[in-house]
Amino acid sequence: MAASLQPDDKPAPENTNPQDLRSVLVTSVLNLEPLDKDLFRGSHHWVPTTQRLFGGQIVGQALVAAASSVNDEEHVHSLHCYFVRAGDSKVPVLYQVERTRDGQSFSVRSVKAIQNGVPILICQASFHRFQESPMKHQYTMPTVPPPEELLTMEELIHKYLKDPALVDKHRLGLNKILAQDVPIEIKPINPPDMFHRMPQEPRKMFWVRAKGFIGPGDMRLHCCVAAYISDYSFLETAQLPHLQYRMKFLASLDHSMWFHASFRADEWMLYECESHWAGNSRGLVHGRLWRRDGVLAVTCAQEGVFRVRQGTTASRL
Repeated sequence: MAASLQPDDKPAPENTNPQDLRSVLVTSVLNLEPLDKDLFRGSHHWVPTTQRLFGGQIVGQALVAAASSVNDEEHVHSLHCYFVRAGDSKVPVLYQVERTRDGQSFSVRSVKAIQNGVPILICQASFHRFQESPMKHQYTMPTVPPPEELLTMEELIHKYLKDPALVDKHRLGLNKILAQDVPIEIKPINPPDMFHRMPQEPRKMFWVRAKGFIGPGDMRLHCCVAAYISDYSFLETAQLPHLQYRMKFLASLDHSMWFHASFRADEWMLYECESHWAGNSRGLVHGRLWRRDGVLAVTCAQEGVFRVRQGTTASRL
């Protein structure tokens, strides 16, 4: 697999916007420039409002680099990453791949994402040749409304902005969210109350897919895009019971993924996120990405650090 992600040339599905036939995740965000054997550079950064590098992009690019060094018959089945430093959105990221092991069934790769001479992320990825087995089971997918019956986050925000009673600070915040131009499409099952910060159960679900067309292509490509998607709004699940507090700092500490079945990242998948624990300034979140036909495609886990502003609580309307 080349470090530059190029999907097969196939007709775009009906729901694809003709102005965005190729997903920017493929054409830009996850593309790497080969510099030498097992050495790559990523220069195109999607930057959220925090102005720090988006962790999902670094994980996705690290997987692109790792996958470029294994045989075509091998596909990623798991990855485990540690975020060791905040990334600088103004500096390219170097990806250095170490070929840790090549076995008959499994291969392991270690990747360092480097800026200014020091690692910002350390990733271990394991690849597996397909092996059929009679041992199979999985959870049952939750019953939720189909994506066709729900509004996207952008549509919800535009709906909120039409409210003449919307106060200026909330209007400004919503416009900032729209300006981020996120390269994925999200349809919440239960749209969040964006103005009344009331504590709620640490669980949320939303339909998600990459914007634009990717196509059947190489399964590795879809895994790299899923790595990007999996980090978006994931850690915030652990915040939901504690919305009365103002956050001083929030950041991911690690990120793990297990890939179970084939899928397309440009088709709707249900992302089920829940947090079983928070404490000691940390929170743990688990997630499951389901295909529309009920097949469990990916399992995710992440721990993050949460620092609360002492003596302050978020204001409520």
